[in-house]
Amino acid sequence: MPRIEILGLGIEYDLLGEPNAPAIALTPGGRFPMDTPGMPELAKELAAGGKRVLLWDRPNCGASDVTFDAEYESELQGRTLTKLIRALDLGPTAIAAGSGGSRVSLIAASRDPDIVSHLIVWWISGGLTGLLTTGTGYSCNSALAASWGGMESVAELPDWADQIERNPQAREAILAQDPDEFIRTMERWTEFFFPSEVSPVPGMTPQDFARLRMPTMVFRSGKSDLSHPRKTSDWVTRMLPQSEYVDPPWGDDEWNTRCTTHLKDGSPLFANWPKLAPQILEFVNR
Repeated sequence: MPRIEILGLGIEYDLLGEPNAPAIALTPGGRFPMDTPGMPELAKELAAGGKRVLLWDRPNCGASDVTFDAEYESELQGRTLTKLIRALDLGPTAIAAGSGGSRVSLIAASRDPDIVSHLIVWWISGGLTGLLTTGTGYSCNSALAASWGGMESVAELPDWADQIERNPQAREAILAQDPDEFIRTMERWTEFFFPSEVSPVPGMTPQDFARLRMPTMVFRSGKSDLSHPRKTSDWVTRMLPQSEYVDPPWGDDEWNTRCTTHLKDGSPLFANWPKLAPQILEFVNR
């Protein structure tokens, strides 16, 4: 895959479709890499629809570099996305993402709205259960490992296995950390996910939402989804009165079904994301 330096970090990416076609940038959720099943398939559908499609590994994901030199991880990833779009000279780009990627995309669009032509988000993480489990999964496990056995223990966590396998720099970056400073960073990154009374999305203030004047489409979350609750997608839509609020091409229990099968047999969480392609294409083609 091609690689480029953004903000001093090696960022892995891929481009599909015809050069100079209108661009769409796709971002997965969690710390999953760009080749997670469902992502390349969605990209191919969008490319077949006449778009130039950017897939990328965020910092701390996939084969991109790992860093802990950031006030907040999602903020770093959001700034990296728009700088990557500019570095690749893609022009104003539609950014589309689900789960953790939706948070990164909202942050990216609010920080550099001029480079974002459209915004499409689904599975927006939120709510007490969703945010606290997200903070725990991203940061608390690593903080605990550092307290138990130093940075060697962190490097042995399954949380970082994929990154270390794909990029030797990842292990070096982990082992180079001072354990005490690393724990403080992980606690700060966890605090980022504490629910707010004034905003549905960590890292986004009401003023940040006000900057999102580009055409925006929000996919309605399932009522049964505690990780990406309906009340969060409702709230995001209220913060964006110019946005369209639409139903996704799957049932209410999609997230719970995907999680159950993923835990049982490793089935991909994003398996049905390619079904979003017709709605995304129709929206950005208007």
